[in-house]
Amino acid sequence: MERSLRRALWATGAVVALAVAAVPMATASAAGSVTATFAKVQDWGTGHETKVTVTNGTSASVDTWRIEFDLPAGTTISTFWDADVTSSGNHYVAVKKSWAGPLAPGASFSWGYNGTGVYKAPLNCTVNGASCSGGTPPPTTTPPTTTPPTTAPPTTPPPTTPPPTTPPPTGGKKVVGYFAEWGVYARNYHVKNVHTSGSAAKLTHILYAFGNTSGGRCSIGDSYADYDKAYTAADSVDGVADTWDQPLRGNFNQLRKLKRMYPNLKVLWSFGGWTWSAGFTQAAQNPAAFADSCYALVKDPRWPDVFDGIDIDWEYPNACGLQCDSSGPNAFKNVVSALRGKFGSSFLITAAITADGSNGGKIDAADYAGAAPYLNWIMPMTYDYFGAWAAQGPTAPHSPLTSYTGIPQQGFWSDAAIQKLKGKGIPSDKLLLGIGFYGRGWTGVTQSAPGGTATGPAPGTYEQGIEDYKVLKNSCPATGTVGGTAYAKCGSNWWSYDTPATIGGKMTYVKNQGLGGAFFWELSGDTSNGELIGAIKGGLG
Repeated sequence: MERSLRRALWATGAVVALAVAAVPMATASAAGSVTATFAKVQDWGTGHETKVTVTNGTSASVDTWRIEFDLPAGTTISTFWDADVTSSGNHYVAVKKSWAGPLAPGASFSWGYNGTGVYKAPLNCTVNGASCSGGTPPPTTTPPTTTPPTTAPPTTPPPTTPPPTTPPPTGGKKVVGYFAEWGVYARNYHVKNVHTSGSAAKLTHILYAFGNTSGGRCSIGDSYADYDKAYTAADSVDGVADTWDQPLRGNFNQLRKLKRMYPNLKVLWSFGGWTWSAGFTQAAQNPAAFADSCYALVKDPRWPDVFDGIDIDWEYPNACGLQCDSSGPNAFKNVVSALRGKFGSSFLITAAITADGSNGGKIDAADYAGAAPYLNWIMPMTYDYFGAWAAQGPTAPHSPLTSYTGIPQQGFWSDAAIQKLKGKGIPSDKLLLGIGFYGRGWTGVTQSAPGGTATGPAPGTYEQGIEDYKVLKNSCPATGTVGGTAYAKCGSNWWSYDTPATIGGKMTYVKNQGLGGAFFWELSGDTSNGELIGAIKGGLG
């Protein structure tokens, strides 16, 4: 089934409660010091997450920084982000990323890492060759001033503490893409195309959309596409045809084959979406029963190895989408908390949420910050801000990164949503920026610049007012940019969409904001050689 109007996506990090165990470090300077603090963000016994903040306390700009330190026995860095880290034994060197830019006087920059074992404070730290505490380098035998715990915390945290989420298996930014189950029909887009386009090698996670939420329970969306459709050798990921008697066919079996080809690729089952979010209202009345149903379906013995996580696309808690919900501001938090309690700490749980950054808008309607500790990452759907559901216009880009003169609605741009969510306390690296692999358009337009009047939606291949990038790049090439995205007028039709160039700008924003990566709707909208996902991956590299 096609999904109309709004589409949802999200992403980042495994930050839970910020239990700070700071180790101040400074390097001497004539006009002050450059300091660095190590803060324990979370510790789940077999591993931990650390945030390192570098602060320029001098009166001059610092072009580069280099931190050297040792980690005590039993502790190693497994993954890291926003710094280049090398090691020799237990000795580590972290240097500034080239894209980070100079550190202005009084400014700070944070990078982080996941480590094995319990958190232990670093030893023998220097910044730019000087002692982290100022003056001369420390003696190599200096012990830590405090002894961190050597035993793992209890397996079950106190009831008032959200359980920790397991960190991602690899470092770097996340590249998360939706695969629409109905794409196997008219679009003729199959899991094999994720491989042949080169997209699978660039993805870190696939979101399989969608499962239903009928009756407040997780349920199958399309059984034929999901696990029954028989694949020929030509259409199968590995060139092997399905047989009539094999226990699992359809997209699920194709995803299983794809994961075997790409062992680091993770797959999450996304539930809800614009069309199927109604059941979340009933789920909020009994979150434990909802979580039980989701666990039974996602872990079904017919496909126990296919899914590494579950994604919740509730459009929208305590607000209106295709229908309105009045479950209250705590409903979303209660639902994801129940899922985390049922699935445990090692399973990925994510959410696609509203990107309405207006005052009193949809972000303000639910306690997304309270839910964040239970989620591995959050994906504000930073697209579909404007479209031909307003048939007479004004024309406006559906996925602006920033505001611009004449934008029809305050708070309807990506940066507004990101800053609002960060302001509520959600860590930057737990947020993913959303990208649309499609455009939205009007017809009956006479004005090339944004803000023109229209008579209705422009014609589209599958639905009026919407078209894939792979079509628009040829049928209506972009001629201008506004708010960090592209637009074009072709005849009487006016379209807005992202191009490789505008995606590059958005990925610079992702890095500058310290976000966890990007996600997109959806794979079949890209070219056969993956132009847009290539721009995402390259821009985050």
